[in-house]
Amino acid sequence: MKWLTVLLLTLATALHAADSKPKIETFLDPAKAGQDYIDQGEYRNDWGGAQVLALGGGNFRMVTFRGGLPGDGWDKEYRQENAGKREGGKILFTGPENYRAELANGKITITTESGGPWTMERTERKSPTLGAKPPPGAVVLFDGANTDAWAGGHLDERNLLAAGCKSKQSFKDFTAHLEFLLPFMPLAREQGRGNSGVYLQDRYEIQVLDSFGLKGEDNECGGIYSQVKPSENLCFPPLVWQTYDIEFTSATFDESGKKTKNAVVTIRHNGVPIHQNLEFKGPTPGGKKEDSTGGPLQLQGHGNPVFYRNVWVVPK
Repeated sequence: MKWLTVLLLTLATALHAADSKPKIETFLDPAKAGQDYIDQGEYRNDWGGAQVLALGGGNFRMVTFRGGLPGDGWDKEYRQENAGKREGGKILFTGPENYRAELANGKITITTESGGPWTMERTERKSPTLGAKPPPGAVVLFDGANTDAWAGGHLDERNLLAAGCKSKQSFKDFTAHLEFLLPFMPLAREQGRGNSGVYLQDRYEIQVLDSFGLKGEDNECGGIYSQVKPSENLCFPPLVWQTYDIEFTSATFDESGKKTKNAVVTIRHNGVPIHQNLEFKGPTPGGKKEDSTGGPLQLQGHGNPVFYRNVWVVPK
C-alpha cells in the first residue's frame, strides 16, 4: 500500500501547488477593473510619452519614448523600460543613474541625476476610424443586430460579436474595417493575454493580442503571425476599442495553378499604417492553402474573451 500513500501525497502536493498559483483574473468592465487599471495607460509631455502596464499584484512596467507615443511622434529610437511597484497611493518606478518616477493622481513625476522634476499628464487616444460607417457597396458582416453573416457566431449580453467565427461569405480582393476589444488580464502573459486573430481569406493571420507597451513582434498585435512584425506597436490599452483597416489583394495564379504573384496587404492599426503593400510569403500557421479562390474572414477564437463590432467588407 506504500505506493498508494505516495500517489496520494503526490496528488495533494500538485493540487496545493495549483491552488497557490495567482488566479488569472479577467476584467471586461473598466468600472470593475480596480485601481491598477485606472493607473495603467498613456502619459505624455513636450519631451515624449510613456506607457504604463499593470502586471498584477501591484507590479507595473513603464516604457518611455522620446518625441511622443508610438504612431504619434515617437522618434523610433529611444525606448526605455523601468519596473514599478505600488506603494500606498502611488506607484514608484526606479532605474539606473538615480532614475525615479512617481505616478499618482493621473500624473507621472520624474527626476534623474541630470535634473527634474518633469511631469507627464495622462492622455487617452482614440482611433480616427472608430465608428467608420460602411460605404455604398459594402457587405455589412456585423452591426450589432445579429450573427446571421457568421458561421459559429454568437453575441454576449452587450450584443458584441465574440471571437471564434467565420464569415459565411468569401472574398477575393477587398477593403475591410473592424473594431475589437481586448480584456484586461493583468496576471496573464504573452499569448495568454487577450489572444485572437483576424484571418484574411482564412489564410493569412493578423494577430490580435493585448500587446500594449510591448516591443511589437510578429506574434503580437498588428503582426503578420510568424512572418512580419508591425512597423510600430499601435496597440492601445485593453478595454479600449481599437480598429483595423485593411486593403487586401489576392494572390494570382496561372492556368496551371502556379502562383504568379503574392497576396498583398496594407493595414492601418488605430488609423496608423503598420504594413504598407506587404507581400505575404504564403499562408500563416493554421491558414488554408493558397489557390485562386477567395475565402472567408475568420475572427479566431483562442479561449480569451475578445469581442468585435462594426465589421464590414467592400469587395473590389
